[in-house]
Amino acid sequence: MENILFLTLILLMAELFEAFTQRSETLVGVLEKLYAYYHKSIFLFFLMQPGFYVILFISLWTGVLNISMIFLLAIKIFDMFYKMELIKKVFLEQEVSQEMAQMLTWKMPSWFFLMGAGMYPPLLYYALS
Repeated sequence: MENILFLTLILLMAELFEAFTQRSETLVGVLEKLYAYYHKSIFLFFLMQPGFYVILFISLWTGVLNISMIFLLAIKIFDMFYKMELIKKVFLEQEVSQEMAQMLTWKMPSWFFLMGAGMYPPLLYYALS
C-alpha cells in the first residue's frame, strides 16, 4: 500500500512538472513552448513528457499490465503524438483550417493544465490496487 501511494505521488510530481512547463493562456502558446523543445531536438520534446516515462517505468517495475494501465499508457501516447501532429500542422506545414486557428487562440482557464495531474494519479492508483 505504501508503495502504491509513493508511486502515485511520483506520477503527481511528474504531471505537475509537465503542467507548469506547458502552461500558457492559449493552445497556441502551449504549442509554441513545445515547438521550442521540438525544434532543438525531438528527444528533448519527448523528455518534456515525464508522466509517460513514469507510468512506463511503474508498469515495468511492478509488472502490472491490466486494462487500466494499458488505458493510461494509451492516453499518454495519444497525447504526445497529437501534440506532435499539431506542431507539424501549425509550425512546419503551416496548414491550419480557419476553424482550427480560431480554436487554437481560445483562452484556457488556469486550472485546465492541472487536469492531467488530477486525472492520471487516481487512475494509476486504481490500476495498481
